[in-house]
Formats: sequence, structure tokens, C-alpha cells
Amino acid sequence: MGGAIAAVLVSAVAACADPSTPDSTPVAAVASPARTSYPLSFDNCGQKVTFTRPPERVLILNGTSVGEVESFVLLGLQDHILANAQSYGVSDDPTMVAAVSRIPKGGLAQNDNFDVPAEQVLAARPDLVVSTWSGGFEARNGFATRAQLANAGIHSLVNPVNCAMGKTDASKAEKDAYKKQSIESSFAFITLLGRIFDVQAKAATVVGELRGRVDAVRAGAHGEPEQKVLVAFPGMSMMNSNGLPAVMTGGIYDDVIRAAGGVNAFEGKSSETTATLNTEQLAAASVDLLVVGAFEPGEDPAAEARRLFAEYPQWAASKTRNYTTVSDGIYLGPLNAWAVEKIAKALDARG
Repeated sequence: MGGAIAAVLVSAVAACADPSTPDSTPVAAVASPARTSYPLSFDNCGQKVTFTRPPERVLILNGTSVGEVESFVLLGLQDHILANAQSYGVSDDPTMVAAVSRIPKGGLAQNDNFDVPAEQVLAARPDLVVSTWSGGFEARNGFATRAQLANAGIHSLVNPVNCAMGKTDASKAEKDAYKKQSIESSFAFITLLGRIFDVQAKAATVVGELRGRVDAVRAGAHGEPEQKVLVAFPGMSMMNSNGLPAVMTGGIYDDVIRAAGGVNAFEGKSSETTATLNTEQLAAASVDLLVVGAFEPGEDPAAEARRLFAEYPQWAASKTRNYTTVSDGIYLGPLNAWAVEKIAKALDARG
């Protein structure tokens, strides 16, 4: 597995008032959005970025993410995309796969580190390159650096909450923001795009609607007995040294589960849990609800749930056969509300 995909998968993806504070809550943007005044300058992962107008030729790097391109879709910014390398074959929003597939791919091909090599990015002549993580601009992985892009007159942007990811000299604030990423981090990126592209009113509407859906679930779950939720991606077993399904914990995974009224079965565990979890630890987990993750077409979550129930009959979920399926809604990105609602519905069935 290449360094880029390993780093992105193990992890998993700006505020209106101040984009240099990556995980700020864009409440003001929702209350009274303003038009963008250009030139627009802000700090992005320690680099000053200045836009004199909305970008028109955006290249979105892969980074094994789909949250950035989906944010463009929800804001209606597809016409600004020159080429998109992000794509999952399944989505918690039934309309999203088709919407993303209609965006130009620009003939881009990935290198052995699972992203677009420097020569292709530079040859495409974009005016903005977007990466879900700082590692998307690492020369050692064959990618164009931010300095190279700047020298060619090309802007670059990292999803601010992921500044520390793949950055060797990340600040404490960047490391803290990355560790504490949440549903609000997803909203913050939408708000930042709203500022860059002068669609702040649209961004405020999108964020307001999504936050409203999440808050409605939180309110309904308040005071209910806590149930333990295990999020497992069988198709990502390459992430685990023992060949087990990738078990997601920490950051946004815990926040999505909490919003739904549950508690991650491995909440509080280190980020190494996904890579090092063994059969004994998985068997000893308290699991009231199994959440089977899917990210490729052709996967059979129902069959995977049956297999896990048979392998771990001691789980409460195995006795009730209670499970649900999520995909991109569990990650950093604009579809967290879909995952929250799915998990909450399954928890209600269990409770």
C-alpha cells in the first residue's frame, strides 16, 4: 500500500470569520452571510493564499477522499471543476454517485501513491488545486508541491482540518484540530468554499439544513441509554495488520456516532487501533449495533454483517442481528447527516 493511501485511510478529511482556525464553527456565516470581497487572503496550513476572483479551473486531488468534491456538488460549483480525481462507487446520498461521475476527470491517472503526479497537475494548468491533506503536495510521493504550483501561478488549498496530516512541521494547533475533527469540520469546509467562490449565502443554507438534521437527531437521542456502536469496513482489511475489517474510531467517527445517540465501541482508543486490532480485542468489544461500511460497488454489506455475527456471536448485536450500512457519510465531508440518521434509526430499532 502506498504512503498516501495508508495515511489517508488510517485517518479516514475553515471558518467563516477566520479560515486560519480550521475547526471553528461557522455560526456567523449561517446567521448573516456576506458577499466575498476580493482580494480574499487567509492562512492555509501556514501558507498565505490570496484569491482575486473565484477560481474557474479547479483540480481536485484524490487523497482517497470524496468529501471535497461532494462539497463542491452541494454548493453547485461543478462548473468550476476542470478535473476531479475523487470518486467512491457508493454513497449514503443516492444522488451523489451520479453527480460526481458527471464531473470531468480530465484524463488524470494516478501514480503508485494513489494520486495525480506532478507533471499531470502542472500540464492541466488549473488555477486551483485542492487536496484533502497536506500530503497531497509532497514531492517524495511524486506530487506537485505548493511551491511548484505557486511558481506556475496556481493556487493550492488543503482542507484546513487536515493540515497536520502529511505535514512534517505541523503546529500544535493544526495537530489538535486534526485530532478533534468533527461534523463541524465538515461544515467548516463548506463555509470556506462559500467564501472563496462568493457563494456564502448558498453555503449558509446548505450548512444550516445539514446542521438542522443532525441537531434534530441529537435532540431525539438525548436522555436515551447509551448503546455501543462498532463501525467496520470489511473492504478495507488491508488497513489492519491482522486482516480484520478496518474498525473506525476517534475524531469524526466518534462524533457521528455520538450525534446518533450511540458510543463508539472503541471510543478513546488511539489512532493505531485500526491498524493493530486483533481478533481477541474485537471479540471482547461491547457491540449493540454493527455498522458495516462500504466504499466500492459490488460489496455485500448484508453478507458481511452475517459473517461478522457468526464470527463474534458474543456481541449483543449478533443476537439481535441489528446492523446498518454507511459509506461516505461517516467520513469528513458534507454527508454526515445521512450517516447520523441511518445509525440513529438502527439504534431506535435496537432500543
